[in-house]
Amino acid sequence: MRQILEDHATALPGATMIVQWGGAHVFKVGIGDKAKVFAILGLQQDRITVKCQDVDTAAFLIEIGAAQRAKYLPRGGWISFNLTETGLDELCGRIETSYDTVRAGLTKAMRAQLPPR
Repeated sequence: MRQILEDHATALPGATMIVQWGGAHVFKVGIGDKAKVFAILGLQQDRITVKCQDVDTAAFLIEIGAAQRAKYLPRGGWISFNLTETGLDELCGRIETSYDTVRAGLTKAMRAQLPPR
């Protein structure tokens, strides 16, 4: 499943993956050092961290037990999903929502440099 999620995230227009923070696979959208994180796939745990479109959605998903508060990203609607407890389609959808949310927050000039979605 990890490879499918990595392939899905890197297939999004303008997305890249780097390894940082103790070996985590970090997915970013944008240009160069101005690129912004939209997903983190940790190596030590079977978890993926993504950004929700708003904090209310994140709070709701945490409240119903579908997701957990992101360990190192306490603000801004970041949540984590367990890879063994969440379906592949759900996780791919959450990656896309996170990507779209982060991409929308990039500057207009940077968005113009990215391939169309």
